Amino acid sequence: MSLENQIKSISDDFEHASPEQIVEVLNQIKPFFKSSLISEYLQGKIQKISECGDVGERKKLCKALMPYFDWYLQGQ
Repeated sequence: MSLENQIKSISDDFEHASPEQIVEVLNQIKPFFKSSLISEYLQGKIQKISECGDVGERKKLCKALMPYFDWYLQGQ
């Protein structure tokens, strides 16, 4: 499945997407940023999600990063 299709699938059914799936896609998006600062910022957010033990909190943190999905899709 292409990155674009993965993003659309998660966006369409966010409630059933696992935090691990979302993080995997975010990691695939990182190389597309022109600024290393944005990539580093996103990496910090991903690290915070990975360290969080509560699934509900991880999901909440992932939802806050959904604009990165929108950004990627707009560039396609």
